[in-house]
Amino acid sequence: MDITIRQATPDEYAVLGEITAQAYLGDGLLDFGKSDQYLGELRDVAKRAAATEVLVAVEAGRVLGGVTFVPAGGPMADIARTGEAEIRMLAVAPEARGRGTGEALVRACVERARAVDGCVRVVLSTQRTMHAAHRIYERLGFVRTPERDWNPLPDLTDLTLITYELTL
Repeated sequence: MDITIRQATPDEYAVLGEITAQAYLGDGLLDFGKSDQYLGELRDVAKRAAATEVLVAVEAGRVLGGVTFVPAGGPMADIARTGEAEIRMLAVAPEARGRGTGEALVRACVERARAVDGCVRVVLSTQRTMHAAHRIYERLGFVRTPERDWNPLPDLTDLTLITYELTL
């Protein structure tokens, strides 16, 4: 496998946005109220890239997936505190799954976090049903932090996101 992880370029934003949206839809992760609004957020890679780092996994010129890396808070952070980087919106195209693409993207975020002055931890939120992602996180040393679990839509009690952290 010859996958390259690098910063997304503007000509890749639409492709990555669609991969991200389809990954969430295909995995049944948007069965909640306001899903259309969040689907728009998933597709809006340009907005994310203007506020933080968006990485892509590319093989032979084709985008296989991507992730949003939030190095030090800001508008794209959901749960990061001082000294923490955050991983958001990890998505891999169905045909690229099971080949190490997601793991390569997470590893790239961890390496970037290690290069951020004062960063001591990487954090992330995930849905309970994202079992493949959980296996990646745990394999890389992330541990569950149930005390940080949260609900982005408090009126929907079944949407509690579970959290993980990796101490650097």
